[in-house]
Amino acid sequence: MIEPGVFIHFIRPAWLLWGLPALPLAWLLWRQRALAGDWGQVIDAQLLSHLAPAASGAGRRRIVWLALVAWLLAALAAAGPSLKKIPQPVEQIQDALVLVLDLSYSMKAADQAPSRLDRARQKLLDLLQVRDEGQTGLVAYAGDAHVVTPLTDDTGTIANLLPALNPDMMPVAGSNTSAAIELALELLASAGVSDGRILLLTDGVPAAQSERVQALLKNTSAHLAILGLGTANGAPMPLPRGGFVRDDSGAIAMPGLDAPGLKRLADTTDGLYRSLRVDNSDLSELLAAAPTSRETRSGDERSADTWEDQGYWLIILLLPFALALFRRGWLLTLAPLLLVFQPAPTHAADWQDLWLTPNQQGQRALAEGDAERAAELFEDPAWKGTAAYQSGDFERAAALFAEPESADSWYNRGNALARSGELDAAIDAYRKSLELAPDQPDAAANLALLESLKQQQEQEQQQGDSQEQNAGDSQPPEQGGGDAADPSEPGENTPDSETPEDPGNEPAGKPRDPGNNEDSQAGANPEEEEAQADEPGDNEVTEQSAAPGTLENVPVPELSMEEAERNQAMEQWLRRVPDDPSGLLREKFRYESRKRQQAPERGNDVEW
Repeated sequence: MIEPGVFIHFIRPAWLLWGLPALPLAWLLWRQRALAGDWGQVIDAQLLSHLAPAASGAGRRRIVWLALVAWLLAALAAAGPSLKKIPQPVEQIQDALVLVLDLSYSMKAADQAPSRLDRARQKLLDLLQVRDEGQTGLVAYAGDAHVVTPLTDDTGTIANLLPALNPDMMPVAGSNTSAAIELALELLASAGVSDGRILLLTDGVPAAQSERVQALLKNTSAHLAILGLGTANGAPMPLPRGGFVRDDSGAIAMPGLDAPGLKRLADTTDGLYRSLRVDNSDLSELLAAAPTSRETRSGDERSADTWEDQGYWLIILLLPFALALFRRGWLLTLAPLLLVFQPAPTHAADWQDLWLTPNQQGQRALAEGDAERAAELFEDPAWKGTAAYQSGDFERAAALFAEPESADSWYNRGNALARSGELDAAIDAYRKSLELAPDQPDAAANLALLESLKQQQEQEQQQGDSQEQNAGDSQPPEQGGGDAADPSEPGENTPDSETPEDPGNEPAGKPRDPGNNEDSQAGANPEEEEAQADEPGDNEVTEQSAAPGTLENVPVPELSMEEAERNQAMEQWLRRVPDDPSGLLREKFRYESRKRQQAPERGNDVEW
């Protein structure tokens, strides 16, 4: 379509520079011929009119002007003039696969070493390495189901998130397989895929859940493939702090692989079941049996508008000029100009520029792990911002993500601002992203996380101010002007403040050990306890912030006490992030569970 407000667009505007020398060169040629034919200086004017008719000079000047027009037309044609954009369909194989991973507590059983969950992760990594076309999504479930990644072409993102998935991060314990299948079908429907595939990795589906799964798949064309994990004998489920999960009778629970039930579910849904094997023949059989459509899609959602090159119309106009110049012999005189376009020495980078676009080169560098080089190669601002983010240059990434006004760009900008320490700006970015797309769970989860973090910092600051004031009131008069006590010294009002455990953070129905209740409750979520153990107490943080000795190494001594405390709290938060890579997913899952405002259907009394 013709762009509003755009009269003409040049695809290769640099070629317009080749038209500039035509003006002075044409003038010089005309001047040279005029001087060469000016016999009026040596021959009488009356005699010259009979020897050299005026028509010959006019003809030469006409040829010069024709050459000038031809030159300008050639430069315009090479510049690629365009008046409109045309949609170019992006062909893609219609092969959508949703991976559904069971994160119930039984996946911790070690009957298949090192554990069922580890073997499932390895299988998925092997699958993602060889999956080079189509879209892939990931759904994790226990007592409730959550989308880890929607359908995407980037399998590397899924591979990076797999190690962070574990049963301890799930907000609700159990095995709600029907909710996971329903969520997978929603992903396929939202992508416009009618015959997608679902790969379920689990050790068993309760009978009530199996009936719901059959009802969900009854009126759909989605294909279900099931990969069974574990052995029939089963194995104990280890607790984080030692011991094993016990059932209501006090015996150690050893859930085994329900192969007959899984095979029966696959048969009733026209699917396929295979047990886990050492090689990848199980995945090959499961995925090869699915009726995958190999048709390409070219819908509006998968298209990109490009400028239509209309310079070929000017080439047609050049043909009469070329014939006239050829008859005069001028066309052969232009052959020496070809020497100007002699090829330069070829280097490896030139070969890359020849076969790959800058964006393709940047994508290859990003896949090889060279994010800094990829940031320099990319021309697309979104890709350039992604590369800058992965290289650790968060400020530059935030600036690059600010260019397009979209929900995704504001979300990415919020991530970059959060990593660079600008919490207020990151919160504003997440809010703008939610204004454009209110149904973004990731942006909502990140916004809730940053708001809670900011509230926590404000509470710590208020506690620090009150403690500092109390310490000043209780200080002897002769020490009123002295330095504050070093918080690192023992016995100086530095009690270890213990925060009571929030029952809302504990997954509902967590497997328990009647013989070791204390250990099972304390070890229900080892990642959170590790993060809390690494985090100093509130008193410790505020006293260190108030101590003058802690500000001696600050590069800018003019910082106020409030700014120094804020910077120290931010540095402490950033140091804590790599220690718990699953923290963001855990908060996302909790936010989604709270948003549903009701307990999900369990369908059975089994807690694993």
